[in-house]
Amino acid sequence: MDKKNFILFEEKFSKLDEIHYFKAPARINIIGEHVDYLGGLVLPAAIDFYVEILVQKNHSNKFRFYSVQYKEEFETIELIHQKNKQWTNYILGVISEFEKLNHKVSGLDILIDGNIPQGSGLSSSAALEVVVGFAIKEIFNFNVSLEKIALIGQSAENNFVGTKCGIMDQYIIANGKKDKCLLLNTATLEKTYHELELENFEFYLINSNVKHSLHDSDYNLRREECESALKKIKDKQPTLQNLYELDEVPDYLNETETKRVRHVVGEKKRTQAILGYFRNKSLEQAASILYEAHDSLSNLFEVSCGEIDFLIEELKKVNVSGARMIGGGFGGCILVLDQKGNKEKIIKDLKQCYLEKFSLVLEIYSFQISEGVTKVLQGLI
Repeated sequence: MDKKNFILFEEKFSKLDEIHYFKAPARINIIGEHVDYLGGLVLPAAIDFYVEILVQKNHSNKFRFYSVQYKEEFETIELIHQKNKQWTNYILGVISEFEKLNHKVSGLDILIDGNIPQGSGLSSSAALEVVVGFAIKEIFNFNVSLEKIALIGQSAENNFVGTKCGIMDQYIIANGKKDKCLLLNTATLEKTYHELELENFEFYLINSNVKHSLHDSDYNLRREECESALKKIKDKQPTLQNLYELDEVPDYLNETETKRVRHVVGEKKRTQAILGYFRNKSLEQAASILYEAHDSLSNLFEVSCGEIDFLIEELKKVNVSGARMIGGGFGGCILVLDQKGNKEKIIKDLKQCYLEKFSLVLEIYSFQISEGVTKVLQGLI
């Protein structure tokens, strides 16, 4: 947190109580994309980009927020969806979910900042939900687990923001561990932590700078298409709980439903394959699975975009081991898994050809796998 923000907090709100400082990380997902709302397995990790908040009780019934990035102030006494300041809904939604659980949340002042690139597909919105939920738990001494914090964040996004997201983003942001990825069964919330031994390989991110917004995209439509397919399948297989249980694609779905289900069935197989490759330290083969996953996300689930697909093809041309779009899609970042040292050789030419074709500037991010949501300081003077 920039030191200026501590001064800014007192300028905006005055010091009325103990001021607390919390932060929550961004996330990547190695495999298992668009299956976390379909009962699938996912393999995410928390990474060292953050949403950070300063927060205090204000001893009133007012909720007062200030966004450093948007340079916007907001004040309300009602938990009502805001059309003109969408960023506030991620906070108001979390407060609303606590209220539904009979946890009374009195007035708060919150200053928000961070360095997660907006619209990058690294889950800045889920990080905001989780860090606010965790702060509320700590400040009001609510007996709420990290798993429940994640579920509150998901419910806020589903019910208040209006994006029918799965649980993966909030879960890993709440439960991340340093240097470990998390294999999560999104149907049961069973989880296991795994260290990734990458040897002479490395992960990094390429930001296309095509901004995406799940709220404004076809994300909810994809979920509706999957739900339509599941309804038809359950008419014939009543014991089926979710699409991820399928091993084959039924032949009675319409064309769109067939494509969506083909992605889910394929992603299930790819997840098992990549886990085996990581266990055997077959990293070149593990990386190649990322290309397969991207092709499915682009052609079957149709959540990529021209700019991302162009970059993937250019990476293939220069023999990068593996890459795919991550996040909800329609823009954002590409996750790359490649041999160490290759990044520096390819990135200059890649930036140039991308700029010439799309008039957009690529950004490259190295990262470390980090802890989940944390309290940094309590009781600031």
